[in-house]
Amino acid sequence: MSETKSSPLSPVLIKRLVAAAMFILLGLFLAGVVPSIEVAWVSAILLLTIYLFAFEIVGVDVAAVSIMVLLGLTSLLAPLMGLDEGLVDNQHLFNGFSSNAVMSIIAVMIIGAGLDKTGLMSKVAAFILKTGGSSEKRIIPIISSTVGIISSFMQNVGAAALFLPVVSRISARSGLPMSRLLMPMGFCAILGGTVTMVGSSPLILLNDLILTSNTALPQDEQMKTWSLFSVTPVGLALVATGIIYFVVAGRFVLPVTQKEETGVAAGNTMAYFQNTYGLDYALFEVSVPPESPLVGLMLDDVEHTYKIRVIASQRGPSDLRIGPGGLARDVGIEANSVLGILASPENLKAFVEKFGLELHDDLSTFSESLAATKAGIAEVVIPPGSSLIGKSARDVWMRKTYGIAMVALHRNGETLREGDGIRDMPLQAGDTLVVHTTWEALARLEKDKDFVVVTTEYPHEETRPHKVGAALLFFAVALGLVLFSDLRLSVALLTGAVGMIISGVLKIEEAYTAVSWKTVFLLASLIPLGLAVETTGTAKWIAEQTLSVVGDMPVWVIQASVAVLATFFTLVMSNVGATVLLVPLAVNIAIGANADPAVFALTVAIATSNSFLIPTHQVNALIMGPAGYRVVDFMKAGGIMTVLFLVVMMLMMNIVF
Repeated sequence: MSETKSSPLSPVLIKRLVAAAMFILLGLFLAGVVPSIEVAWVSAILLLTIYLFAFEIVGVDVAAVSIMVLLGLTSLLAPLMGLDEGLVDNQHLFNGFSSNAVMSIIAVMIIGAGLDKTGLMSKVAAFILKTGGSSEKRIIPIISSTVGIISSFMQNVGAAALFLPVVSRISARSGLPMSRLLMPMGFCAILGGTVTMVGSSPLILLNDLILTSNTALPQDEQMKTWSLFSVTPVGLALVATGIIYFVVAGRFVLPVTQKEETGVAAGNTMAYFQNTYGLDYALFEVSVPPESPLVGLMLDDVEHTYKIRVIASQRGPSDLRIGPGGLARDVGIEANSVLGILASPENLKAFVEKFGLELHDDLSTFSESLAATKAGIAEVVIPPGSSLIGKSARDVWMRKTYGIAMVALHRNGETLREGDGIRDMPLQAGDTLVVHTTWEALARLEKDKDFVVVTTEYPHEETRPHKVGAALLFFAVALGLVLFSDLRLSVALLTGAVGMIISGVLKIEEAYTAVSWKTVFLLASLIPLGLAVETTGTAKWIAEQTLSVVGDMPVWVIQASVAVLATFFTLVMSNVGATVLLVPLAVNIAIGANADPAVFALTVAIATSNSFLIPTHQVNALIMGPAGYRVVDFMKAGGIMTVLFLVVMMLMMNIVF
């Protein structure tokens, strides 16, 4: 008989099994101390959710949907579970899909896509790149502080969704993975919600809750409501903490996800041409000082001799030359102009030294126009019957006429390049031209019978710059309704989203594509769990147990406990639900401890923004998919941020109030 060798358990599986055993033991312990069978079952499902999220047994969206279905099945299994009825009424099980939060997220995704479609976000990205270059330590503060300020006056998920396409373009142009940029942006969007009393739903709701609590308080204990900027010192300190945290510790806590690594490699067209044709070319940017002997020469005087190719020129703030009609061999080189050059590093170095040029560290002047999303290397073939056969690139002024700068010519198995006289060679049928071009120019060549465009995987989505006015109008309408009307957030934002579709900024199919349905299902499926936690008395029981432990301790310890409790609740239920539940409890605790009940109420409303540990917050769910984050990435970076939030919040509140 042959022996079968059993394979040892993997470390990951062992870790999951040990964790499962610990969660089961914790669930059994809670079952013996909770006040009712309903609370026991909800606590068990809550532990199961945390386990599925923390150890990624399945995708977070699949886990959330599974929990929602499980809650629905409790109506059928109630007799076996010792319940009189299900933990959640099935009539309300799917209310999350029509909730204010989920519909708002759908709307802001569409609005963000509309603004991006007009090219507006490209301009914002270009400005940030021009200011911050491609340095992670410079780009993160610029993006994060901008989002933080915006989210202090609009819903943080709206600010995050608005900047999602900006960060995507910055990532493509700077070479920084999105996973290194999206988490700082998302966290600061959440932190920005604490800067004003209209920055987040809990703070908007707080004054109403204070007035409600006042009806049950004696006249001498009445609380005053908070003004718009009462919380600003605390909020600004929290935003600054978030920015400093990622600048200082970002290289340790921010992941480079596998998705990002793959994406960068796949999009690197230069690597393809290096492998296929042996071209070791790269993009460079140089400035021409007034004293350089290059001043006054034409491109044709230097390109062939020094084996370089000038593909862009900036001779003044409004004189950018690139693409068809932009550059030609008779273009003169002026003092203080900036040149975009495609060449091998060796040839570029010799050229710079010969003419005393200033080599830039990275693309700054051409960061927008020569970005991978706008231009790159492509292959085109001369087909039989082309009118260009027998003519040279010089004869037809190829760079000026077609907007393609030929950098190599592949013929009969041999690759010739700049310096080999390729622009003087008569073209033959079957010649493969390796060219640098803008994607817009390449899209036009696809319709030209004189060329066959081999490169098909390049960005050539339709943009609608002529619709920027309509996009800005409906964005302003949505923002105005959010800030100055009593409309529900979802209705206000959907007004802007529908306006963009009707006005032609976006087609309806593009609007559907813009929505991250993974995010929608994640959030909508978790809402019934929050409902169960709240309606069965589970949340109230947890709050009472926590506060009973710290009731006789110093005021700051009690206040910190309230903040920790609010932080925990906002991870497993809506921040609004956590605020409504905890504010009355916090007010009563404060009165009993001879503390300021209004400050304790504000502590709850601010602490419900401390939601970084797992991707249950709307902003975290929004950025999870595009960056390829895992739950463990949030736990690693968010765990430290959670502690910093609590420390800075407590410190600032005790200083300010």
